[in-house]
Amino acid sequence: MPELILFWHRRDLRLTDNWGISQAFQRSPKIVGLFCFDPNLLEQDDVAPVRIAYLLGCLQSLQASYQALGSQLLLLQADPVQAIPAIATTLGATGVAWNRDVEPYARSRDAQVAAALQARGITASQTWDHLMHPPDAITTATGTPYTVYTPFWKNWSSHPKATPSDRPACLQGLTAAEQDLADQSGCFTQLPTAQALGFPWAGELLIEPGEGAAQRMLNAFCDRALTSYAEQRNFPGIAGTSQLSAALKLGAIGIRTLWQAASEVATQVRSEEALISIRTWQQELAWREFYHHALYHFPELTQGPYNRIFADFPWQNNEDHFEAWCAGRTGYPIVDAAMRQLNETGWMHNRCRMIVASFLTKDLLIDWQWGEKYFMQHLIDGDLAPNNGGWQWSASCGMDPKPLRIFNPASQASKFDPEADYIRQWLPELRSVDTAALVTGKIEPGECDRWGYVTPIVDHHQQQQRFKDLYQRQKNRQG
Repeated sequence: MPELILFWHRRDLRLTDNWGISQAFQRSPKIVGLFCFDPNLLEQDDVAPVRIAYLLGCLQSLQASYQALGSQLLLLQADPVQAIPAIATTLGATGVAWNRDVEPYARSRDAQVAAALQARGITASQTWDHLMHPPDAITTATGTPYTVYTPFWKNWSSHPKATPSDRPACLQGLTAAEQDLADQSGCFTQLPTAQALGFPWAGELLIEPGEGAAQRMLNAFCDRALTSYAEQRNFPGIAGTSQLSAALKLGAIGIRTLWQAASEVATQVRSEEALISIRTWQQELAWREFYHHALYHFPELTQGPYNRIFADFPWQNNEDHFEAWCAGRTGYPIVDAAMRQLNETGWMHNRCRMIVASFLTKDLLIDWQWGEKYFMQHLIDGDLAPNNGGWQWSASCGMDPKPLRIFNPASQASKFDPEADYIRQWLPELRSVDTAALVTGKIEPGECDRWGYVTPIVDHHQQQQRFKDLYQRQKNRQG
């Protein structure tokens, strides 16, 4: 009889290119999946209903994958520190395997689970899967972590990249007697609804969940937009990005699979422009990894700014302005279009994420952590490390050598939505307004009243100067 290994899924909801699964399969073909709905995560105030809906879709796909290979995915809704060692003991598993995470809570939780398993004589096996290189593998010459992206990229990109691991050919599942024990111990196989978990999502999912869907999206991106990515990625009205961030967040697709796909396209193209586009996308993958490494080495980033100048920055934190920003009612069309896209779909184009983040912090002078949390409450791809890193970058308080990066909404719209196609899509009340007025935001007050839109709640140029003055004052205080 082969030994039973439970594989604890978290942000790796797939069987292909899953290093933890591959390593467990080398020990035994009897691998049973396990997913725990962790109340410590579900009860936090930054959970997006759309992300829960996407998660459930990915779990449904994962269940089908296990069944197709002859095994099953068990579900639990309990604190994993107690529940996972208990179910492993009940089923007589010799080991529990999982892939590591960089987030502070996950690291603490995993250490407790591993200790509890080992106290019961059950092997706890952990490996890195969601990163191309573990955080400790990419360091400076002195062995310290990188805090600036460019040198990180130079080092990171010089390391050989692993190829995807294979999907197991077949697995063995629980016997009928073992399944009865699992049922009696609180395991279930019927997926709950998002509403039952407390996160009703009535809208359609913009991104189809699951491993198969993620692979199809990657194939379509490689066929359609990868070789023009550098040129088109900044235009929110164009389908020029992969939209694979949600699949990466929950591991519906592996990072090695993405890297290999891009590398294969690179061997087939001949133009310098296409190669530049492929490398640009790979650099974006490295940005994601940079932020994950940063969070691993500096877990305090979840609590405050990296740049200590901002430790007690005098944010104005006008709640009316924040509510206007959240609702897409600031009077700046490109900002409002982006926020409405987020609210309606659970996704926002990356260029627009930078625009609205700059506007919240530099124009409205509102604490970046307010925006960081709002994004996590609404994004289908909300991921702590890149979300935190992106917000700190936009607020000028993160790991960025350029201290005062301020986006002008009108300039951004003129450059990246010159025909106002994106603005008109998400602000339908303004579809008949002149393009130049939409792009610059200079809509006559009478026109705003006519179409039910708002006039600007702040003056960009005044607020830009105010932010610069506050920043300089803070800098002078700290010598």
